[in-house]
Amino acid sequence: KRRLPDRNPFYPVTGESYGAYAVMCISILIFTVGIVGNIAIMCIVCHNYYMRSISNSLLANLALWDFVVLFFCLPLVIFHELTKDWLLGEFSCKIIPYIEVASLGVSTFTLCALCIDRFRAASNVQLYYEMIENCISTAAKLTVIWLGALLLALPELLIRQLVREELEPPEVIPCEHCVIRISTALPDTLYVLGLTYNSARLWWYFGCYFCLPTLFTIISSVVTARKIRKAERTSVRGNRKQIQLESQMNCIVVALAILYGFCIIPENISNIVSVYMATGVPRRTLDILHLVSQMMLFFKSAVTPVLLLVLCRPFSKAFLDCCCCCFEECGPPKSSEPNSDDNDQDGTTELELSPYSTVVRRDPSTFPIAGTHC
Repeated sequence: KRRLPDRNPFYPVTGESYGAYAVMCISILIFTVGIVGNIAIMCIVCHNYYMRSISNSLLANLALWDFVVLFFCLPLVIFHELTKDWLLGEFSCKIIPYIEVASLGVSTFTLCALCIDRFRAASNVQLYYEMIENCISTAAKLTVIWLGALLLALPELLIRQLVREELEPPEVIPCEHCVIRISTALPDTLYVLGLTYNSARLWWYFGCYFCLPTLFTIISSVVTARKIRKAERTSVRGNRKQIQLESQMNCIVVALAILYGFCIIPENISNIVSVYMATGVPRRTLDILHLVSQMMLFFKSAVTPVLLLVLCRPFSKAFLDCCCCCFEECGPPKSSEPNSDDNDQDGTTELELSPYSTVVRRDPSTFPIAGTHC
């Protein structure tokens, strides 16, 4: 059979080529911002002693999954959109939806865990800041999040198939589509599981990955805010800064939930249209809607670390310190500054009291200065 020439999405210049250029530019921007931001969050948490709390471990875990989604899924999705071929064939058709759904599970459970941790902190601010979360406890919580997300996403591997669509005339290059179709070659048990999951997928997706984190975050944040206001009325002067930082962290968790909910809405719309209105909607429209839903997922993975770096002063300070060291723009040596010791002490104290850090009332000189190991 004669091999058809490879498709060039950028030439000749047509309406579709303009769309290809737009998709390429947007994806490069999302990829660059997301990779840099998520690596920064992970490095900040790993390299700072005062940032190794359960909340920061959860945020670093979320950054790790966002990095995986951007690094592995985004290039393959864009390659398929431009060439209409799956780079790794059947494997990429199955693994990309699996990773995407697993990342939604990680985001959902992480938001819930952050809400629980914030409620625990608001219930007893002084006690919370005098205890350390040991590594075993943190690893156990992260393991539960990983196992829950990975297991709940496993049925996605059963319902995907790669279909090659032959077009007319024969000179036109055929397209490959990754469709929801359960293979009859599966064992009976897996085949029934795939059918059951496929029939309930729309509402399971909507309930578990949208309603659960949204409603849980709203309810928990309201209760936590009431606890914080109560603590403000009964607190002594020394605890007020801790309470203010707790309020800030509670607001940031709400912001993360709003971003997550906003970016997951297109996926739910795409699922509803595909299930209930697929016969009356052109195939190209369905493909565009699916692409938009995937791009919004990548957008969420890229904007989440930016949101943390902008809203959280300890994160932004550590990030700027690292950039300053890497580019050798730190200015004159600290020893030449008359108030350098005071400034360093203030920065460390702020990190110690931060809701993103675990605090022990010890001499800060026994530990490294809060900052990255650039």
